[in-house]
Amino acid sequence: MEKRYIYADNAATTAVSEEVLSAMLPYFRENYGNASSIYKLGRDAQRAIETAREKVAKALGAEPREIFFTSCGSESDNWAVKGTAEIMAKKGKKHIITSVFEHHAILHTTEYLEKHGFEVTYIPVSDKGLIDPQDIKNAIREDTALVTIMFANNEIGTIQPIDEIAAICHEKGVLFHTDAVQAVGHVEIDVHKQGIDMLSLSGHKIHAQKGIGALYVRKGIVLPNLIHGGGQERGKRAGTENVPAIVGLGVAIEAATRNIAEKAAVITPRRNRLIDGILKLPYTRLNGDRDKRLPGNLNISIEGIEGESLLLMLDMNGICASSGSACTSGSLDPSHVLLSLGLKHAVAHGSMRLSIEEDVTDEDIDYILEVIPKIVERLRSMSPVWERMMKGEDYE
Repeated sequence: MEKRYIYADNAATTAVSEEVLSAMLPYFRENYGNASSIYKLGRDAQRAIETAREKVAKALGAEPREIFFTSCGSESDNWAVKGTAEIMAKKGKKHIITSVFEHHAILHTTEYLEKHGFEVTYIPVSDKGLIDPQDIKNAIREDTALVTIMFANNEIGTIQPIDEIAAICHEKGVLFHTDAVQAVGHVEIDVHKQGIDMLSLSGHKIHAQKGIGALYVRKGIVLPNLIHGGGQERGKRAGTENVPAIVGLGVAIEAATRNIAEKAAVITPRRNRLIDGILKLPYTRLNGDRDKRLPGNLNISIEGIEGESLLLMLDMNGICASSGSACTSGSLDPSHVLLSLGLKHAVAHGSMRLSIEEDVTDEDIDYILEVIPKIVERLRSMSPVWERMMKGEDYE
């Protein structure tokens, strides 16, 4: 079979769509006004921003005034967590609850807060990457300021019981934030119906450009200013607005949430065929729950190989994949997400994430399933770990 080029790393980033790019282009040249200016060029820019805000709000079931534009999902996470910590500390509440396998935008933020007098409880996950809401209920205390749990995991794609978790938080009078960077556009979200107080998202995961994100903050929650200066974002985040990127995000989220169920119906069977095909190889395991996962995500550990070598050889065969989150792909340490499932270091090192969308065809799936077994066989033939495994020796 001829060599193809297949992009199967959409969880890392996505290409800017033609629809988004077309919407952005006029705001670089013709409609380049500063949204703070009072003349028509400025008013047009401000109007474009507010139109995009309405689109983001509609996609989330929110009100436009509850949407704040940021530069990325990490910024949104930081603002939500640090901002809530600041306001709740004044009420004597300095306890935060999160999970052990959050994105580092959350984990590094909570680690920072721990150094500044906060106590953090890290909820464990099951071997399938799911959180038990009862664990969160048991962890909430009188001084709990915030619960922050990701909607869907960036590495293994597991979707958490967000509605149940939010209900528990509200019952206990605790604010609830979710990092939904991987979930937006792939699962149905209605922040008001689901009881979500704050939600982070990122544009480059849904075919907008890199460097644009948003934070939903429920009406009534007043976070401290993120950046002091001008009056942008209702005085909360100073700095001249990135109008083209904001316009692009509005178009992207509108497109991403237009037909979620229909897209899932196309992508999920292809994902399942990949899972079943790769799991035919001996000493492989699916990481994360089989069904409670994002439609296009699969994460599989292949024992007896190194994930980095697998990725390089996949790349040589025209397949783009990942061995973990793109933010930490330069690290030699095993994924904290996979270790949280109870995997041994050697098993975690041999992980591979594929994240596909509709453009990955059935023929592409055939090609991937043809290439991977050949690569695995070659890598195992050179691996001392695999040799020890076959001899029944300890290889950890």
